[in-house]
Amino acid sequence: MTEIQPTAADLSSEIARVFALQQANQWKVKATTAEQRMAKLAKLKAAVESHTDAIITAVLEDTRKPLGEIRVTEVLNVTGNIQRNIDNLDAWMTPTDVTPSMNPADKAKIVYEARGVCLILGPWNFPLGLALGPVAAAVAAGNCCIVKLTDLCPATARVAASIIAEAFDESEVALFEGDVSVASALLELPFNHIFFTGSTRVGKIVMAAAAKHLASVTLELGGKSPVIVDESADIAKVAAQLANAKQFNGGQACISPDYVFVREEQKAALIEGFRANVAANLYDNGAIRKDSIAQIVNPANFARVKALFDDAVEKGATVAVGGILEADDLTIHPTMLTDVTPQMKILQEEIFAPVIPVMTYETLDQAIGYVQARDKPLALYVYSQDEASVARVLNETSSGGVTVNGVFSHYLENNLPFGGVNHSGTGSYHGYFGFKTFSHERAVYMHQ
Repeated sequence: MTEIQPTAADLSSEIARVFALQQANQWKVKATTAEQRMAKLAKLKAAVESHTDAIITAVLEDTRKPLGEIRVTEVLNVTGNIQRNIDNLDAWMTPTDVTPSMNPADKAKIVYEARGVCLILGPWNFPLGLALGPVAAAVAAGNCCIVKLTDLCPATARVAASIIAEAFDESEVALFEGDVSVASALLELPFNHIFFTGSTRVGKIVMAAAAKHLASVTLELGGKSPVIVDESADIAKVAAQLANAKQFNGGQACISPDYVFVREEQKAALIEGFRANVAANLYDNGAIRKDSIAQIVNPANFARVKALFDDAVEKGATVAVGGILEADDLTIHPTMLTDVTPQMKILQEEIFAPVIPVMTYETLDQAIGYVQARDKPLALYVYSQDEASVARVLNETSSGGVTVNGVFSHYLENNLPFGGVNHSGTGSYHGYFGFKTFSHERAVYMHQ
């Protein structure tokens, strides 16, 4: 029997129907207690756990990620995040008492109330983890929400739809599958808050759509995250961590190191260390183990990265490590480029692949000035044992977050806010900061 696909008109009508249900239900959901919200989150966690095998199968079908990465990023991180909301929700929901400055005999407090009906638009690089994380925060804060995963991961979207339908009534949380036309239809609706994870280009579209309805937004974007290495750094540690970071999800992470500044006298050691770690982690007898590194998500993105690589080589970049790009199965071997210049496109666009350009510098002023002259990145990494140098980089640059003498740690620490600034995003989440993102801080003053 042939499956009948819904028409655009049918889908638009269904979206409008569910949105109306959530608008009508938002006040009931807003009034729920911590215990009621925790029960909903527990149901969501159980649904994720019961679909673990299906999640792994679907993400593997969509992305060819290493199994260990899928289990950590798409299952364990999701359930851990949900549990963190459950464990802390009582404290997070407790109003903050404020002593009035004009009349201390009166009472005042800050109440955290739900924003209303929220739209959550997820990315393709971590399709379930970066969608259900915000869902957990939205539910913890007492919102209704509609979720849309990327059409680049259709198998994962189908599993996510099953999880959401199992855990929630559609009048509280619903998921719509489909292509960009579905996202466009959703953006026409007057949501109270929109949470988007993806590219800066699409982030501008989302922000413009939100402005039509004066909806608040959280934009988790990206950019070119720099690595500044000074002469006091442990170069072997830097090389090993860069190799691991660029292998993770095939370099397709918004906080992946995008380019490196290193002193000339350290460059050779950085190259050799990177090469040795890549060889040890990914190769057997000179052949790459393709089940150990994610493929580039689709042919269009592979072609984009190859164009950046080709442009750099044509303009004089040296392939210090790797440089093998296999179009037949969308595999890019971890690659390090040296002798790169700002005129090359690879230093102008976010790479989002296991390719890392390396530049040398003579003074810290040069590295800082280069970062200052460009859009504020989502992440910045500093390797140095010199506290004064670290302080200078922190004081004279801006980024969504910073990890010193390591990578990714500011993202992994859930007691820190994670988010961008300007071109790399607006707003933040993770843990308590996710609850706050999906909450309005309501001022309440009570005369005695």
